[in-house]
Amino acid sequence: MLRSWEERYTSGVIELWNREATKDGYKEWTEQSFQQIITGSPYFKENLAYVLLDRDVVKGFICGCTGEDLPLGDRAGYLTALILDSSIQEDQYFLILLEALESQLKISGKKQMDCLFFNPMKLPWYIPGTPHHEHNNAPGIPVESRLYAILLMYGYIERAEQCAMYLNLDSFDYPDVMLTKEQAARENGYVVELFDKERHDGISEMLSAFNNPLWDQEITASAANGTSFVAAIYDGQCIGFAGPVIRQENGRGYFAGIGVMEEHEGHGLGSILFFKLCEAFKDMGTEYMSLFTGSNNPALRIYKKAGFQHVKTFSTMRKEFSDE
Repeated sequence: MLRSWEERYTSGVIELWNREATKDGYKEWTEQSFQQIITGSPYFKENLAYVLLDRDVVKGFICGCTGEDLPLGDRAGYLTALILDSSIQEDQYFLILLEALESQLKISGKKQMDCLFFNPMKLPWYIPGTPHHEHNNAPGIPVESRLYAILLMYGYIERAEQCAMYLNLDSFDYPDVMLTKEQAARENGYVVELFDKERHDGISEMLSAFNNPLWDQEITASAANGTSFVAAIYDGQCIGFAGPVIRQENGRGYFAGIGVMEEHEGHGLGSILFFKLCEAFKDMGTEYMSLFTGSNNPALRIYKKAGFQHVKTFSTMRKEFSDE
């Protein structure tokens, strides 16, 4: 029996998630984390969440979200979660939940449903082969999951593969080859070091060139409040960055990104910035780093040289709704 979301289903959904979604590596939910990620999100809407019941026991759950201020928000809704109890993991039950959510998105004027990292409801997952080291966001659908096969069957198109990468910082050492690259860059007037607002300038000009709202927000704040980040400097001006350098409570190193201004590319600064970032995290006692990137991203080569391992693959997926 399909039912629209009501708060009384919370404990049943949490039990279902902790029994089934964890099989695909997702982190367990508590009442607190469920509220933080799902129902307490400003993007949560009760008409975009459904449960399947069997004699008042929760056997299935789907949740999506929308927001006009989100990337693609004017035309797309996002699929956050879809889980079924193992006793009813049949195509027809997946379809009941998918059709319910898709129908509501169509009613609200959306033209497509997306499964990708722009979703503001971030689902943490455990990195395979680690002592419960976790990444804070699933950038799509795990390709080894049953849900991935179901979505392909019901009209969802795979748009890209995202490689989840992991580095235990105990094994990281700054290599001699990077010292050589640093020296070559220095001979061309470039220095890569931690940002110092007393000696470095040009943050706003650099960030304006990147035109990335997340980088603008986080690096501007870091420069103002003293949070560390690695900067590439030319004639006293910031022309590239990596960071911020933030150790999260779970021991993970968080950073928003890496960028080098186009006119300063070709000097190996991206590689130097990334290796300096890893070194900065290790120096502050960070246990590990994790990130995801497109399977065709040339930066994969840099990550692997730093010791990162490919630990999981996710698919970003989309279904465009017909006009019927």
